[in-house]
Amino acid sequence: MMRKKSISASKASLVLFLCQMISALEVPLDSKLLEELSQPPTITQQSPKDYIVDPRENIVIQCEAKGKPPPSFSWTRNGTHFDIDKDAQVTMKPNSGTLVINIMNGGKAEAYEGVYQCTARNERGAAISNNIVVRPSRSPLWTKEKLEPNQVREGDSLVLHCRPPVGLPPPIIFWMDNAFQRLPQSERVSQGLNGDLYFSNVQPEDTREDYICYARFNHTQTIQQKQPISVKVFSTKPVTERQPVLLTPTGSTSTKVELRGNVLLLECIAAGLPTPVIRWIKEGGELPANRTFFENFKKTLKIIDVSEADSGNYKCIARNILGSAHHVISVTVKAAPYWITAPRNLVLSPGEDGTLICRANGNPKPNISWLANGVPIAIAPEDPSRRVDGDTIIFSHVQERSSAVYQCNASNEYGYLLANAFVNVLAEPPRILTSANKLYQVISDSPALLDCAYFGSPKPEIEWFKGVKGSILRGNEYIFHDNGTLEIPVAQKDSTGTYTCVARNELGKIQNEVQLEVKDPTMIIKQPEYKVVQRYGQVSFECIIKHDSTLLPAVIWLKDNDELPDDERFLVGKDNLTIMNVTDRDDGTYTCIVNTTLDSVSASAVLTVVAAPPTPAIIYARPNPPFDLELTGQLERSVELSWIPGDENNSPITNFVIEYEDGLHEPGVWHYQTEVPGTQTTVQLKLSPYVNYSFRVIAVNEIGRSQPSEPSEQYLTKSANPDENPSNVQGIGSEPDNLVITWESLKGFQSNGPGLQYKVSWRQKDVDDEWTSVIVANVSKYIVSGTPTFVPYEIKVQALNDLGYAPEPSEVIGHSGEDLPMVAPGNVQVHVVNSTLAKVHWDPVPLKTVRGHLQGYKVYYWKVQSLSRRSRRHVEKKILTFRGNKTFGMLPGLEPYSSYKLNVRVVNGKGEGPASPDKVFKTPEGVPSSPSFLKITNPTLDSLTLEWGSPTHPNGVLTSYILKFQPINNTHELGPLVEIRIPANESSLILKNLNYSTRYKFYFNAQTSVGSGSQITEEAVTIMDEAGILRPAVGAGKGYSETLFATSPVMHTVRPTFYKVQPLYPRIRNVTTAAAETYANISWEYEGPDHANFYVEYGVAGSKEDWKKEIVNGSRSFFVLKGLTPGTAYKVRVGAEGLSGFRSSEDVFETGPAMASRQVDIATQGWFIGLMCAVALLILILLIVCFIRRNKGGKYPVKEKEDAHADPEIQPMKEDDGTFGEYSDAEDHKPLKKGSRTPSDRTVKKEDSDDSLVDYGEGVNGQFNEDGSFIGQYSGKKEKEPAEGNESSEAPSPVNAMNSFV
Repeated sequence: MMRKKSISASKASLVLFLCQMISALEVPLDSKLLEELSQPPTITQQSPKDYIVDPRENIVIQCEAKGKPPPSFSWTRNGTHFDIDKDAQVTMKPNSGTLVINIMNGGKAEAYEGVYQCTARNERGAAISNNIVVRPSRSPLWTKEKLEPNQVREGDSLVLHCRPPVGLPPPIIFWMDNAFQRLPQSERVSQGLNGDLYFSNVQPEDTREDYICYARFNHTQTIQQKQPISVKVFSTKPVTERQPVLLTPTGSTSTKVELRGNVLLLECIAAGLPTPVIRWIKEGGELPANRTFFENFKKTLKIIDVSEADSGNYKCIARNILGSAHHVISVTVKAAPYWITAPRNLVLSPGEDGTLICRANGNPKPNISWLANGVPIAIAPEDPSRRVDGDTIIFSHVQERSSAVYQCNASNEYGYLLANAFVNVLAEPPRILTSANKLYQVISDSPALLDCAYFGSPKPEIEWFKGVKGSILRGNEYIFHDNGTLEIPVAQKDSTGTYTCVARNELGKIQNEVQLEVKDPTMIIKQPEYKVVQRYGQVSFECIIKHDSTLLPAVIWLKDNDELPDDERFLVGKDNLTIMNVTDRDDGTYTCIVNTTLDSVSASAVLTVVAAPPTPAIIYARPNPPFDLELTGQLERSVELSWIPGDENNSPITNFVIEYEDGLHEPGVWHYQTEVPGTQTTVQLKLSPYVNYSFRVIAVNEIGRSQPSEPSEQYLTKSANPDENPSNVQGIGSEPDNLVITWESLKGFQSNGPGLQYKVSWRQKDVDDEWTSVIVANVSKYIVSGTPTFVPYEIKVQALNDLGYAPEPSEVIGHSGEDLPMVAPGNVQVHVVNSTLAKVHWDPVPLKTVRGHLQGYKVYYWKVQSLSRRSRRHVEKKILTFRGNKTFGMLPGLEPYSSYKLNVRVVNGKGEGPASPDKVFKTPEGVPSSPSFLKITNPTLDSLTLEWGSPTHPNGVLTSYILKFQPINNTHELGPLVEIRIPANESSLILKNLNYSTRYKFYFNAQTSVGSGSQITEEAVTIMDEAGILRPAVGAGKGYSETLFATSPVMHTVRPTFYKVQPLYPRIRNVTTAAAETYANISWEYEGPDHANFYVEYGVAGSKEDWKKEIVNGSRSFFVLKGLTPGTAYKVRVGAEGLSGFRSSEDVFETGPAMASRQVDIATQGWFIGLMCAVALLILILLIVCFIRRNKGGKYPVKEKEDAHADPEIQPMKEDDGTFGEYSDAEDHKPLKKGSRTPSDRTVKKEDSDDSLVDYGEGVNGQFNEDGSFIGQYSGKKEKEPAEGNESSEAPSPVNAMNSFV
């Protein structure tokens, strides 16, 4: 019998009900499958129910939906059809239902105020959105009013009314003065919830004329200001004290209604002198823990996330020394509808049954109503398979026409809930989603799981067979899982073979084959053994293994569970580890670990290092102990100690160490006192009160320490007050309602007298409380109970004994106990940086909700599935902790092309808070790993067969394979390289027209849309042509490459000419860029015919604009692109003209950001003005000299040399352009001849100067910082390219030269 997970009969009805409630079919998350299946519409995004918009901006009402086929959209406004085609101001986004109402081009937001509802419809049904109430925000001006000055007697109460204008949404109120400074508030002066400013009693300092109420309307980012209010306080002596009277609320009782889940705010503000203190209680109960907060100096009671249990009477009590007043607020908590069970989508097969359940609660109880495709179900088209029973719709024997979208509406007087849930009836033949011929490898005696992911409607039956024509698998040796997986609990060698999975339903049948290989386990047949070796000796551990011949083992050695030391003394062999010249540090446990791709084994042994044979007797020794210790000059806090040194044993004494024993507090325990140089034999010692001292002396030389001397006589000092207080005082709560005060107790001699105790004092910080003190015995901890959760306390601990107190201690700040954080971080966002890295952002939680020391945030993230395989795996959650109040972090080490989930939690000293909702993100594609294998078989005279396996980690969707190969001769030189692109769905290839008896080297790799993965190499040889038949040359009329070589009619072979890895076709490779702010150096390597004319094409990366083309003068292999935009990503490629569109691959670079320093006007800089003046002066002097020489009629020495060594490149003055041949300033210079001197155009040969700007600006080794500054060294090129074109021939101005080095 086949084994399956079963359920008891008593639970059968419950499971059946749950299956009906959820769905009859589970649709796998396979992208190809989801694209093919029909599906009713589902609303995926919509605007909020109460949508307040900015009247100055365009109104965007969102409505997004998905479905198959894609849905169409329509809108209603105020219950009637909204024809957007008739309103020029209204448009609908393409492939979307989102409305855009153009307000910025003359529209009025008030004209579009109303109730909107979106409908998404396709052939399978219609889904509807919530009723979206669109209202423009309003920020009206303050009504003008005449404000009389307030004359108030000192000690009386006062209320300054704000009465802000009614806005939408309501404004935020605050009080400021004329200098825009917030008015200080306290227990005496505070702002009420209605915005009024309350004075419990006025003081003379309250006199001022600029009490101004401001109303801030956040939606429109405007602030309205009320006219200033004047207050004048006049004094009367004496000031009469008054008992509390409540200013708000008035009377003895009031009522308050709040909705479930909201924040309850109750307020009591009292008048009185002295200023009353407010206290809150709940009659007949306690204030809810962890949700109660006090604000506005305890005048406001705040309870978050209220529920029906929070209903009741809340009393506020205002008290001062003259009496009290109270007010009772009766709170009733109502509830808008909330879900108990929201309806969920149903996917059914024809003839099946199902149930839609819609259950909601509220106060009062909500009314449940159903709609079908947006129409009340009572007037919707009849469906015989449907029956409505209150909050449940029951479906029986559904057909494909039963597909529809149902809406459940739960409403009461406080709101409504609307949920869409579709019923999708599908009739689909079976499909197997597991890839064909998938290979599974396991170790013998371990479980094997063979997948058969499937889908069909009705749900297919799954059967497994072994072999192509084998019988169906049954029996206890197999487990058949509901998801189609076949489990072999204990796989044996005979389990190896082909397994066939068959899925069938009434609409068809399909099968799939997978392969199982069972490998022998890896074993260590000779383990390392325990070794004992002498220091400086040699030791060896053996680790001989046995493994499956198809698995490649990797052997790793560890020392004490860590890597071996980076030391050449450790020699790792194939089967052993040898340690040369052993030292004491080599002592430890050595472990041999053997890993394969399927299993891992290990074995350990201990190495013990012992001393080498004894060396000759040591001449030098430690000194003998000092003797004859004597105490003199005894005082209350000091004494003099003297001694006689012992024999130093041929090694001079360097110092003496003095120790003391406290016979009163710690008899038998010796403590360090001080030390003195070896030439000193007396010392003055400082003493503490109430200690019974004994002293001893130890001598020290280079060999070591002597034995201690005999103790001196005892000396008991008198008692005194403690000199110091305990150290390391801390206050850290162990529970949310306590404060644990700890300290380091004084040592016995620090007590200075008998009866040591501690006075522990504490009070809550920032609260006007008195110190609470308690005297405890000689302990180091005291626990204060009944404290609020995580509030700061001032703490001090003072020592005292029978004689009195220590000096006044300093105060430290501690905190009562922490509790777990209350809320989760919000607004979690994920930005995917690349295929293996993502950046996560979140909003910090309010510090009040942390309820402890904020230690940081933890990000839990885990891989859900691979997007390339759509196969789920065991979820292994990873955790990253970000310390402090950090609101972002990086997630490294992600797998490309995968789906991930994450959530964020805040952490305090108590633990972690609740997790944020799971956030789903996906990584993009990456480059694949190398193909899993490459086999070359069936060699013939002129062909080879290649077979390969797809990459183990495709990291995306494979687009193709790249095969490169070239022949190898007997001297291991490589011939021409041939490249072939192969479709991604191929797994074998026959190469024909090869040369016989020739070795070939193959390079093989896979590609995704991102790029090429790592390659795998292999070599193979075509067989010998024993008949000596003349073979046709490859490429003679067919084939894929040029002729490699030909054979002669005789028996020997004429070998071809081989080249050192040089392709026969032209190519441009290694395109590199060095980008600055507005220009970039482009360089490349060219292989092919000489005299090629190059060009550079470039454009903005990601743009669809045409490529811009720049011609390169001459045959140079570099070019400078100028006029680029700073901070922009560009794409670039290099081509050769006349080679039929031949060009390089694309490269991407980014220019540096615009630097502020480059915007400085250089013409206003002092150094530049001075430089220009110096240049002008030099030019003036040169002109004067030239003029004098010309008038004399003589020749310059340079001119004489040029006449003597005439250069054919130097031309005489031309009549048409009027230039001088010897001193031409033309831009187009000729290259220098080998024997020419320094020419007049200021170009310099390489032998004359290595400091050319050509090397800086366009050398292939030049590099630039991100801001464009040059950081390269001299190029080091032996030959210079001729200066051609605009890039290198223009004379650099001082401004340009300086800018290039900024």
